Amino acid sequence: MKTVRPFRQRDVAVPAAPLLKRLGPGLVTGAADDDPSGIATYSQAGAQFGYGMLWSILFTLPLMIGIQIVSARIGRVTGHGLAANIREHYPRWLLHGVVGLLLVANTINIAVDLGAMAAALHLLIGGRSHLAIVAFAMVSLGLQIFIPFPRYAPILKWLTLTLFAYVATALVVNVHWGEVLHQTLAPPLQFDSDYLLTLVAVFGTTISPYLFFWQASQEVEEQRAGPGEAPLREAPAQAREHLNRIKLDTYIGMIFSNTVAFFIMLTAAATLHLHGITDIQSSADAAEALRPIGGEFAFALFAAGIIGTGMLAVPVLAGSAAYAVAESFRWPIGLGLRLAEARGFYAILTVATLVGVALNFTSLPPVRALIWSAVINGVISVPIMAVMMLMAVRPEIMGRFTIKRRLKLLGWLATGIMAVAVLAMFYALSRSLS
Repeated sequence: MKTVRPFRQRDVAVPAAPLLKRLGPGLVTGAADDDPSGIATYSQAGAQFGYGMLWSILFTLPLMIGIQIVSARIGRVTGHGLAANIREHYPRWLLHGVVGLLLVANTINIAVDLGAMAAALHLLIGGRSHLAIVAFAMVSLGLQIFIPFPRYAPILKWLTLTLFAYVATALVVNVHWGEVLHQTLAPPLQFDSDYLLTLVAVFGTTISPYLFFWQASQEVEEQRAGPGEAPLREAPAQAREHLNRIKLDTYIGMIFSNTVAFFIMLTAAATLHLHGITDIQSSADAAEALRPIGGEFAFALFAAGIIGTGMLAVPVLAGSAAYAVAESFRWPIGLGLRLAEARGFYAILTVATLVGVALNFTSLPPVRALIWSAVINGVISVPIMAVMMLMAVRPEIMGRFTIKRRLKLLGWLATGIMAVAVLAMFYALSRSLS
């Protein structure tokens, strides 16, 4: 008697969607990593150490890919963001400590990014910076609160194109490509406190806690917005499609992110460093210093890129904080909900943005704000990454979709390197203050 195999949904070949439609949370997360404060960090690294720190961008790429795939898988498999999973499976003190520090760090980052965007606009067209700060914040809040998620997500996706300004900038300045290749592959490593502090800042800018929370939560948003879609633990037939999409999306997003970071550092090295300009206090300072060296076109591209990436990064920073806090208190969450349906979520998003605005009206120096943000991000990144890795291998959380050996290796390697980076940061800070 002929045996008839039962019909299973996973056996049905589903045509692959066009590439652009398959990109989403990973691409936006990667692009948001190159925010104005990140631009300042990469510019300072290039200005101070020339081509000699370009290797760090290549070094962090596989680590960034690995840990971001882990965060995305946790969100898609469980149907909940990182904070909700930590709340369910780990002590409350860990949840509240991590989320509280994330909120503080993100708010400071929002302040720095808004200030940099306003300064860049002032360089381009003049005007009052404080009014521009308020205007940028209101536009960002309005888009998040009043535009439904299915229409808002493509806006974030298209905003990523503004980052090509930094690739274009590098192509219009004079670059010694032979020297770039040599110092990238055989870097002149240093072990003084300035080099270590800058290196740790690059690591901390590239692998940041808010990116983990955002990508996991965006996977949940995408799942809830998709007709017939469910968390993979409940709908294993959907696993192959979505796990492959997560991998593709994250690879492209992180490669895009690190390519842009590479070109930002390269531009600063090829122009500012070679002309003896080694102290960059902000991304706007980098743009202004570039004007007499690279010309008006390079300056305008660089400054415009600050505004574009800021419009992408501010909602990601505010949104990741709102997801984390709202999940901690079991509030309704999501950009897919209306204001009346998720008041707490939108309240946190609004407060984080407005406090970021307010910090720009104080005497807090942008450089000190960046240092504090880097320190806080460094302190919380290691325990968050460790908890993520522990969650990703627990069948009671991930079901049959626990991560395999290669992803375990990459994730734990990223966690260990960040732990060493944090220790090096405190060492370098103690040396610089002594």
